[in-house]
Amino acid sequence: MVLAWEPLFGVIATHEFRRALRPARDPRGFAGWLTYVARARGDVPPLPPPVRAEPVEDKGTVMVLAPERLSASNPEHLELGRRVQEVLDAKGLLRPVLS
Repeated sequence: MVLAWEPLFGVIATHEFRRALRPARDPRGFAGWLTYVARARGDVPPLPPPVRAEPVEDKGTVMVLAPERLSASNPEHLELGRRVQEVLDAKGLLRPVLS
């Protein structure tokens, strides 16, 4: 998908996980089970384990928060999502995508 569409940002997560990390009206991105950030938005800094960050050619980075599917009912998953989100927010990587 990244190679075909060259998006600036993308995320895969449940609605429940998203709502647990960001208020509904907050236009910024959030950290999901899979999160993609284009290189044009900035470099992805080191992230806490068990997060994996993998480059997608020269386009950007895809991050996998955990090897298992994330659940909004799991406090450890929510804490990891919040920690990663804080790191990405601090670098401006989750700022709103403007058209």
